[in-house]
Amino acid sequence: MMALVYEFVWRILHALLHLQRALICWFRIRLWNWRLWKRAVAALLVPVALSFQNHKKLGPSAGKRSLRRVRWGADGKSLEKLPLHVSLLIAEEELHYTDIANLVVWCMAVGISYVSVYDNQGIFRRNNSRLMDEILKQQQDLLGLDSTKYSVEFLNNKNEKQDHQVVKALSPDDGKPSIVKAAQDLCRAVEKKDRSSKDIDIHMLESILRDSTHIPDPDLVLKFGPVESTLGFLPWHIRLTEFISLPSHTDVSYEDFFSALKRYATCEQRQGK
Repeated sequence: MMALVYEFVWRILHALLHLQRALICWFRIRLWNWRLWKRAVAALLVPVALSFQNHKKLGPSAGKRSLRRVRWGADGKSLEKLPLHVSLLIAEEELHYTDIANLVVWCMAVGISYVSVYDNQGIFRRNNSRLMDEILKQQQDLLGLDSTKYSVEFLNNKNEKQDHQVVKALSPDDGKPSIVKAAQDLCRAVEKKDRSSKDIDIHMLESILRDSTHIPDPDLVLKFGPVESTLGFLPWHIRLTEFISLPSHTDVSYEDFFSALKRYATCEQRQGK
């Protein structure tokens, strides 16, 4: 009887020994696989970490600015119709130069050649140097570029002409008063016999008014504010202009801006038909 008990105990110990060896072998395999996994993860993460360090050396915003340039340029090309001249009509009492500068830079980035900024008090016209400084600052912050592709130039008076991207600050003086002045100049020219009264027509008046601004008529006016009025904005030049209203220029986002461009791209201008 005792012999059977000893044999049974020996078999149990022998089985436990095999189990111990199997467990040790299993743990070794798992540990080896863990080390391999760690090495594989390290191989993947080290290049990322190095590139991140290089990215930090270039500046924290360099990558973002590059992505913005690519995205905004692609957005402009994706539109079926892109306005040549966009005017920003600010129908609000409080003006924020940074937000206006952002809108101007976005226009530049998507490929719009002419941008005009209008407020009823002529504040931007009187302070165009301040607005220009803010535009250049936001251009650097948002795009990180000083290239001629994104160059910006103000037209400050009626004698300047320019062939590339232009920003012009407008005021009520560029509206009805300019029409009155053009009519007065024609009358004086007839009085001095420099022109004949028979030569005066709507096309001549339109030519004089166009020469006074040196920029094409706005294709799109983005009006900011709750006031349902153009506030005397270029009444002669907006016969074929599309108006899109936005609640405010304060904290306006690129998404709001591009959404307005998409609305313009899909609108159908019947031109009296």
